[in-house]
Amino acid sequence: MESIKTLIIGSGPAGYTAAIYAARADLKPVLYTGLEPGGQLTTTTEVDNFPGYPEGVDGPKMMVELQQQAERFGTDVRIGFINKVEFSKKIGGMHKAYAEGGQEIEAQTIIISTGATAKYLGLPSEQRLRGGGVSACAVCDGFFYKGQEVAIVGGGDTAAEEATYLANICSKVTMLVRRDQMRASKAMQHRVNQASNIDLRYNSEIEEVLGENVVEGIRIKNNQTGEQEKIPITGLFIAIGHQPNTGLFKEQLDMDDAGYLITEGKSTKTNVPGVFASGDVQDKEYRQAVTAAGTGCMAALDAERWLADKGIH
Repeated sequence: MESIKTLIIGSGPAGYTAAIYAARADLKPVLYTGLEPGGQLTTTTEVDNFPGYPEGVDGPKMMVELQQQAERFGTDVRIGFINKVEFSKKIGGMHKAYAEGGQEIEAQTIIISTGATAKYLGLPSEQRLRGGGVSACAVCDGFFYKGQEVAIVGGGDTAAEEATYLANICSKVTMLVRRDQMRASKAMQHRVNQASNIDLRYNSEIEEVLGENVVEGIRIKNNQTGEQEKIPITGLFIAIGHQPNTGLFKEQLDMDDAGYLITEGKSTKTNVPGVFASGDVQDKEYRQAVTAAGTGCMAALDAERWLADKGIH
């Protein structure tokens, strides 16, 4: 069994930033990329809101550069995933992880950066046009649709917040809610109703996203009357929630009702000594690349201090 100081599980902005800091602190981190190396950002064609890229950068390129930066300081990046973990509850105990292919690792500290996965509708036309006008993040991609007509799917607080955000920059926002009422809080519903350019459609579902290479419209259906309608749009935003990738840690780490890992106060510490969580796996509020990177830095510093306190160098 391989024995190491720090294992990082996951490879988005959080995982790679944790790796950069951990490697510079001489923790000799090993990072397993997971099934989607680079995480959610690899599905984003253009990242315009990460500091230091005045011309913007495409998501996959940025992830490759973060990986190279982590490797420059000595991170051992492995393409593959961890399929089982056994955490020690003992302070100073070794945590075990098992990778696909049978590799067994014991680590003094583990940083979890497995992220979250945006939920999509599951339509073939929607999947085909991801990156071509279909997005799961209005705050990330809304700017590209300035002055255009767009649609958003969802009826919760996030959907309401993103709809009002889009209403400020787009000429028209069609909001599709599957039920006959929104799940969003009254305050958020009020904000939606106040916006004159949000066309709120209840009992409405998307049958098909129209367009060959880019989104040109949607065909929607009223699930009560069966009536169908085509609406021309250039951008479609899906806001039906995220699923944190925490199945691996069930019954070992504390989670909230939605499955997000719970961290102590303003730290990245989980309820298990020597195990830390960073990025979207523990953040359902902000979900931005730059905040994920920030918590990745915090996790590496927390791990380094934890090891120093235990006299492990």
